[in-house]
Amino acid sequence: MTATSSPESTARRRRRSRARRTAEAAAKPAAARRAPRPSARASAEGPSRRVLVLGCGALANELQAIVGTGGLEHIDVECLPAKLHNRPALIAPEVRARLDRLARQGRTYEQILLGYGECGSAGAIDDLCAEFERAHAAGNGPSMTRVPGAHCYEFFATAPRFDEMSEAEPATFYLTDYLARHFDLLVWKGLGIADHPELAELYFGNYRRVVLLTQTPDGSQRARVEACARAGAERLGLPLEIVETGYGDLETTLTSVAAPRRSAVHSELAAPRHNDEHQVPA
Repeated sequence: MTATSSPESTARRRRRSRARRTAEAAAKPAAARRAPRPSARASAEGPSRRVLVLGCGALANELQAIVGTGGLEHIDVECLPAKLHNRPALIAPEVRARLDRLARQGRTYEQILLGYGECGSAGAIDDLCAEFERAHAAGNGPSMTRVPGAHCYEFFATAPRFDEMSEAEPATFYLTDYLARHFDLLVWKGLGIADHPELAELYFGNYRRVVLLTQTPDGSQRARVEACARAGAERLGLPLEIVETGYGDLETTLTSVAAPRRSAVHSELAAPRHNDEHQVPA
C-alpha cells in the first residue's frame, strides 16, 4: 500500500512551489515578462510573411470574398465598425487603436493595407499612413498604405467611371450593397432622420437621384440588395439607378499587395537546391 501525504504536508509543498514560481518570475527581465506571445500562425510564418488588411466594416464581405477566392492565405482581414462612416474624424484614431491592440497581442506584419479611401477624414488617414511609412523607411515597423480614391464609391466604380457619373449628375446619392442593406440603420437612423423627419429635406433636398453601385453577382442576393436600395430611394423621394461595379479598385489593390508575396514564393520554389541528400542520381 502506498502511503499518502497528510493535507498539511501537501499544503506546505504547494506553498513552497508557488513561492518558487513567484521568485523565478521575478528574476526574469521585465521586458520578457511583458512580451506578448505570438500567434501560432505568426510564429510559423514569421512577421515578414503576413499582410494585414484593416478596413471599414461596410467592406467586410467584399474583403473576405477577395481574399478567400484569390488564394491570399498570407493576408489577415480585420474590420472596424461601419458606423464610423458617419463620423470620419474618428477613423484614424480607431485605426491606430486597433493596430496598437494587435501589436500588444504579438501580431506583427510586414505590410498593412487600410481598406479606406480618404473618407472625409480631412487628411488624417493619409497622415497616419505617412507616419507609418516614415517609420518603416527607418527600419521600424510595417509599411502602410490605403486604397486609392476619395471613398468606397470611387474605388468600387474606379476613378474614371465615378468621375463620369459625377459629372453627368453631381447631385447623386450613392449606395453600396452594404449601405443599401443597412439603409435604415446607417442613413435613416444614423443621420437622425428617424427622430427628426425634417432633417430629410435638409440632407437630401438638393439630390436628384440615388445610384446603387452593386458588387453582388449572385441573383438572389442581388435581388435583395436592389429591393433595399429601391425602398431607400422611395423614402428619399428620388429615382434609383443601378450600376454593376464588382469589386473595382479594391480587388486590384489587394491583388497588387499580394503580388510581392506570390513572387517571393515562386522564387523560393524555383531556386536551385544544393543539398546533396535531395539530388536525383543520374
